[in-house]
Amino acid sequence: MERMKNNCTGMENKLADLLLDPAAAPAKVHEHVAGCETCSRELAELRSTMDLLDNWEAPEPGDYFLTRLDARMREERQAEPAGWFARLRARMAYGPGQHVRPLAAMALTVMLLVGGGTYLGVTDWNQAPKATGNAAVVNDLENLDNNAQLLDQLETISSNNDNNGD
Repeated sequence: MERMKNNCTGMENKLADLLLDPAAAPAKVHEHVAGCETCSRELAELRSTMDLLDNWEAPEPGDYFLTRLDARMREERQAEPAGWFARLRARMAYGPGQHVRPLAAMALTVMLLVGGGTYLGVTDWNQAPKATGNAAVVNDLENLDNNAQLLDQLETISSNNDNNGD
């Protein structure tokens, strides 16, 4: 019995095939259903469902069904929608197709702008920051060399300290 449970994993489709065309089903499926209590019960349930569906008859519509349906559809088409969103939806669904072109052009423009901006934002993330060729100490020394006023002030302070120390 435990061995049969392991073989039941793909039997749902095979049971349907067995139910619809028993001659086309492989012998392996017939053997499994004969030996497996769960699959044979499932096949019996499928057969009973199919028998019920074969005997079921759809109810016939009433005499004035189509007339009432046409009148109701006409009323719904002529009724004014309640809110602005309902009016917009009704205009899109039942209105002429001339309003679609400007909306499509506007939507395409927005999509291009958003997509282009997103692309530019994503491509900037992939770029490595520009590395300065100099170390921090060298960079500081270059800044000091470029700033002559600061060097003059440092020399003045240095000379004042030398004169005071003597």
